[in-house]
Amino acid sequence: MIEKEDPVISEEEAAQYDRQIRLWGLDAQKRLRGSRVLLAGLGGLGAEVAKNLILAGVKGLTLLDHEQVSEESCRAQFLAPVTAQGQNRAQASLERAQNLNPMVEVHADMDRVEDKSDEFFLQFDAICLTGCSRDLMVRVDQLCFQNNIKVFCGDVYGYYGYMFCNLGQEYHYIEEKPKVVKPSGDSKDGPEPKRAKVDPNETTVVKKTVRFCTLKEALEVDWRSEKARAALKRTPLDYFLLLGMESQKKIQKISRNSERATIVTEHDKTMEVLHYSYV
Repeated sequence: MIEKEDPVISEEEAAQYDRQIRLWGLDAQKRLRGSRVLLAGLGGLGAEVAKNLILAGVKGLTLLDHEQVSEESCRAQFLAPVTAQGQNRAQASLERAQNLNPMVEVHADMDRVEDKSDEFFLQFDAICLTGCSRDLMVRVDQLCFQNNIKVFCGDVYGYYGYMFCNLGQEYHYIEEKPKVVKPSGDSKDGPEPKRAKVDPNETTVVKKTVRFCTLKEALEVDWRSEKARAALKRTPLDYFLLLGMESQKKIQKISRNSERATIVTEHDKTMEVLHYSYV
């Protein structure tokens, strides 16, 4: 990763981001202001993610997409104009994306994300992959996990969609909770309270740490094992439906019989687990 300077919020930026600074604080906005983000895939989901990142006020956003603007993509996303059909999707989305917030450095990259070297990904603080293959997501996630780079992956299938995030081996955060008032033993008037009460007017901040697993670890869970099946009731059925859709999409793209057989086996395992979860 590149060395980061201590970000400074100018008066103009403070006015621009006033509402969100009130929401998550100046320190959080400074971290956003110092972050460089890569977004791969400028479909409908990618365009929405780009808009939110730009309006949030990151330092820089790189739009990476090798595909061309089609009639379908014009209907799915709002950054590429209808007149840009046939042009590169990242380049066509650049002008409208930049106009959302001139304070953010927005760049377009027309290369294939699969062709990028490991060194390319290391220049970013966070990477968002939309509509990418499973193999690519696993590769980038493994690389970023080793280099403390945040990773977000997602895709949409009609009314269904998924999101995976990996924020590292030790992710620290704070949680605000209502303050619990312990019963006092000094009361002489009437019986002592038996249980602690929650005061909705006061809150306390609790520091917590969580470890995120890699995408490879998540995908390699054998849901037919006894331990994993015990967790099926807490796992939404949509998760397995999305796995099945992803496998089906991959099957349709592969022509070699050996690779197709492997993916079909994975697909069948997913459907088998889905059957178990219904029973």
